[in-house]
Amino acid sequence: MSDFAASWELSRQRFVTEIAGLNQAQLNWKLHPGALSIGQMAIHTAGVEVSFSSQLISSGLTPLQARIKASATEGVVNDLPFPFSDEEITESSVAEILSLAKEMVEPIIKAPTEDALSREIKSALGPVITGYGALARLGFHAAYHQGQAYLLKTSPGFPA
Repeated sequence: MSDFAASWELSRQRFVTEIAGLNQAQLNWKLHPGALSIGQMAIHTAGVEVSFSSQLISSGLTPLQARIKASATEGVVNDLPFPFSDEEITESSVAEILSLAKEMVEPIIKAPTEDALSREIKSALGPVITGYGALARLGFHAAYHQGQAYLLKTSPGFPA
């Protein structure tokens, strides 16, 4: 197993544990109108995984995978609407989307090829990065959002 996979598995599992059991109202609650909800964070996290994975192995995407990939940027780092409505963001849909993304990224992050590591791809924030940089980013990305999810869950007004 690669060093990338060790940090990715740890940070991702902590994020999944942090959001486990949240209901639809909790997944869609926002601290303020411009913030992401926990459900949007989860789908965005999966979106970055799908984006990086599909670029690293040059794979086509199903319509659902393309929507998930779009959540890496749309409504997050630009002014476009988030690709999934609040009605679509449920405990089961978030779990399904995270599982789908995990299936895509896991083989690549556990045993990256030299081709994947040296490949240049577009990051979610815009700059061109190498596969090495992409896998390094995936190692902490979920943990970043785990901290945000914890803050939202402990904020005044978070649904019980």
